[in-house]
Amino acid sequence: MTDYSEEQRNELEALESIYPDSFTVLSENPPSFTITVTSEAGENDETVQTTLKFTYSEKYPDEAPLYEIFSQENLEDNDITDILKLLALQAEENLGVVMIFTLVTAVQEKLNEIVDQIKTRREEEKKLKEKEAEEAEKQLFHGTPVTIENFLCWKAKFDAELLEIKKKRMKEEEQAGKSKLSGKQLFETDHNLDTSDIQFLEDAGNNVEVDESLFQEMDDLELEDVEDDPDYNPADGGSDSTE
Repeated sequence: MTDYSEEQRNELEALESIYPDSFTVLSENPPSFTITVTSEAGENDETVQTTLKFTYSEKYPDEAPLYEIFSQENLEDNDITDILKLLALQAEENLGVVMIFTLVTAVQEKLNEIVDQIKTRREEEKKLKEKEAEEAEKQLFHGTPVTIENFLCWKAKFDAELLEIKKKRMKEEEQAGKSKLSGKQLFETDHNLDTSDIQFLEDAGNNVEVDESLFQEMDDLELEDVEDDPDYNPADGGSDSTE
């Protein structure tokens, strides 16, 4: 007859010796304990971690122990699901022998795989971003391929903008025409225009200074009366007839 209590007690002692810093007893009846499992450091010294809780069933190891994820760090929901499936598989394969060490070792390897997957996922994301950046750069140089649809869309927008420019220009020309008055319109607008020129001439005349000495000097000039000259001929400009 199998002494389940003895086998369980011996395994507990062995587990405490193997995992001195991560093994914690929760209760003695039924025997329940936790073991914290941490992955190896990843690329940036990052790790993933889970604390497994085990409870011996009455007939363990002929029956599988109860297990659950007690806590976790940096694990996704799908990672938790994968770990629980792994524990179920390992427990079924190891019925009849103490198996906690085997279960913990399997989870340890799974956590290491998850860290590697994180590294691979980041590399793929990096490559994807680089590819997207290259595609965006190509678009800048090559532009958008012209199709009938986008050409018609562009032309409709261009025609609308051109129409707005023409309307604006016609409005400006119309306003400019209204602001340019004819002479008659200016006269009708300002009735002082008829007297303003006369007043300007009067003011100008009053301000003209005459040098009277110039006329005094002309009195000293001896001028002959050309009309009394018998040789004066208006037709030939006063040329001497004796020549």
